[in-house]
Amino acid sequence: MANPFRDMSVIMQGLVAAAIAVILVLVGIYLPFSPVAQERDQVDQAVKERSQLNQEVQQLSVYKQRYSELKQQMDALNKQLDTLKTIVPEEKETDEFIRLLQGAASASNVDLRKLKALTVSSSSSNVNYYEMPFEVQADGPYFNILDFFGRLSRLSRIINVGDLQFNDPGTTRGTKYPIRPGTTVSGVFTATTYFTKPADAAPSTAAAKPAGKN
Repeated sequence: MANPFRDMSVIMQGLVAAAIAVILVLVGIYLPFSPVAQERDQVDQAVKERSQLNQEVQQLSVYKQRYSELKQQMDALNKQLDTLKTIVPEEKETDEFIRLLQGAASASNVDLRKLKALTVSSSSSNVNYYEMPFEVQADGPYFNILDFFGRLSRLSRIINVGDLQFNDPGTTRGTKYPIRPGTTVSGVFTATTYFTKPADAAPSTAAAKPAGKN
């Protein structure tokens, strides 16, 4: 039986072989269930998934930047809160308050003669805080007393000074404590500080809002 392919010239055989190869490749590419077509579908699916992931990454990058901004804002707010807790602490911190008074008096070379705790009262405004007043007696040279009040105004914790009464140091002679030479002023005043936690507080209806340091 004659073989037409063998009867062809070498050039024609090459062309036929090339045509058959092209047909096989095309069939492999476009035939739905061929390995090549399945691999192409997998590649297309992978490209789609990568495109979706890239879009999600871009969206998440916006949230990441927003998260960084929110974190900075939270850090700033926490610092402000810490500062506010120093100015008006949650607890009474009576020992710390006395230490601040004594430190200011020592730095100003002023003697504290009396420190009497008065009744704690609550605020009458919408802001929830409590007043903790102390009756204080101090004496020393006039400019030292001024420096003492100035130091109280610069303390981290709010301390308001009121009900100030000056007396002649000579009227305190004969008391159990000696008057130092150079003492020209003896005064009694109320030093009031504030805290926010209601524990152990004795609320009162008459109270003033802390307007700042006097």
